[in-house]
Amino acid sequence: MYVGTLSFDLLLGDIRSLKEKRSVVRPIVAELHRKYAVSVAEVGDQDLHRRATIGLAVVSGDAGHLADVMDRCERLVAARPEVELLSVHRRLHGDDD
Repeated sequence: MYVGTLSFDLLLGDIRSLKEKRSVVRPIVAELHRKYAVSVAEVGDQDLHRRATIGLAVVSGDAGHLADVMDRCERLVAARPEVELLSVHRRLHGDDD
């Protein structure tokens, strides 16, 4: 069994309220969950208007499949024009850990 986690540090565009922030972050979280069947949530910077941290976890029996899903998730977030992807932290955990 392999478990992969991603943490996205995002800078949001011209956001003036937490309500506007939710209107940007929620669709990203929903699309990741819907398209790739991953567990995903906003996990940090909830009190900041222009920053967001999204955490994601994937479980698979195949390390190659796990890496492929994580790559696709990263590309999806990076391609969103309303956010700037500042950094991505990736961790892989296997049976040997």
